[in-house]
Amino acid sequence: MVSPKHVCVIGAGVSGLAAAKAFSSHGHRVTIVERSADLGGVWEPARSYPEVQTQSPKELYRYTDRAMPDTYPEWPTGPQVHAYLADYAKSFGLDRMLRLNTAVADMARRADGKPGWTLALSNKDGTTNEDFDFVAVCTGQFNEPRELHCPGEDGFLAQGGQILHSSTYGDPTLAKGRRVVVLGGSKSATDIAVNAVKSGAREVTIVMREPVWRIPYFIGGLVNFKRILYIRAQEEMFPGWGASSMARLAHRIAAPLIWANWRGLESLLKAQLKLNRCKMVPKERIEDGVNCSVPIATPDFYPMVADGRIKAVFGSFDHFEGDSIVMSGGERVAADVAVLAIGYKLGVPFLPAAYRQKLVDADGQYRLYRLIANPDLPEMGFVGFNSSFCTVLCADLAANWLVRYADGQLANQPTAQAMRNNVEMMLHFKRVERPAAGVYGGLCVAPYHYRHFDELMADIGAKNQKRGGLAGHFQPPDADAYAKFLATAPDYRATA
Repeated sequence: MVSPKHVCVIGAGVSGLAAAKAFSSHGHRVTIVERSADLGGVWEPARSYPEVQTQSPKELYRYTDRAMPDTYPEWPTGPQVHAYLADYAKSFGLDRMLRLNTAVADMARRADGKPGWTLALSNKDGTTNEDFDFVAVCTGQFNEPRELHCPGEDGFLAQGGQILHSSTYGDPTLAKGRRVVVLGGSKSATDIAVNAVKSGAREVTIVMREPVWRIPYFIGGLVNFKRILYIRAQEEMFPGWGASSMARLAHRIAAPLIWANWRGLESLLKAQLKLNRCKMVPKERIEDGVNCSVPIATPDFYPMVADGRIKAVFGSFDHFEGDSIVMSGGERVAADVAVLAIGYKLGVPFLPAAYRQKLVDADGQYRLYRLIANPDLPEMGFVGFNSSFCTVLCADLAANWLVRYADGQLANQPTAQAMRNNVEMMLHFKRVERPAAGVYGGLCVAPYHYRHFDELMADIGAKNQKRGGLAGHFQPPDADAYAKFLATAPDYRATA
């Protein structure tokens, strides 16, 4: 018999809603704490920049138990995603579990000797301590904006210059008639650069360390990229972890064909995006860098670089001088507005230092079994730290795994030692065999999302999770199919 728990879900974004739904549907009492004034995480309107849209098609950016509306375009806008999340929360009663404008200031093991944690929760009325039997950390990878401070920035600001993080670029009129410099190579960086041009900026410059491969929504203008990057057949071209000697041999035999596949894709992208004309051909082979940081090509970005409406500079900010930013290579760029599209800090700052050391190694790699749980952090799990091209599906399946893990109801419930052994094996894979897998603290499923899902489904005890035979190797993940797989897993409900 499983006893009901009082579960604290930290964060009300995509992952927090998935965790709250999973725990509440199994009979647990859930409290969701969210430091912002609204749910949605990165899709909260206050954090969204103009014209933001998903990188993934809508049928991949959804929960297993709720499709996006048919009226949505294939790549929904930020407001549409937020509306979808708000409707999801209301439909399943998750909105009634929400405490907005409430932050976790600190946490510690319960002093009464019972399993669980005491959280110091802060809001406008002060800080209170509350006990919970289990904590689901759902703050994700886009939580605290990363900062960058360079010499001379005080003078730049004093004479009217502006410096802001991409998450606060909410008003496109900010760019009108001004010289905008965007630092970063992510999709948010290219989105903002394009938006600044369309908003009437006087000059637009994008600064990035080096060119990276970007994938257009339609490769060759015809094939939806989900048919290439989201399929099991492409995933199997990458050597995986824990491979047997026979699997390694098979991969070596297929190496020439795999090499030809990637060179063909590179040639297609060079031609379609006019990378030579833009002087933006990456040095790295495309297969060596496929991970969660591969951005979708913002429509109009490369044409604007090609015709000079956006100037591309390679390097980083070194210092400010008057109304200019001097780059690491010595180039000087005049600016009125500097937008830092440099991402977010990874971390769980409210976790006590002794436990953070158990969670994160000195090189920043996370020690998480299945990217969800650590045996040395009892009564705690992480949802949404398993980043992928299928973010919502990843969070959904992780949440369904975590509630069963917390209740001891996984079909393959791991021992603490088995978890530690697996974590060590995965860390070796990320550090030695495929360094590209070490981005974002090793919290990246791509390009192995199918294999990750297979592991989670097998642990949960779902049946028939591999489908479609040969044809299935060329289909992207299907959220409705995973809903059916989950329905085959042993069911239970906590009872008092």
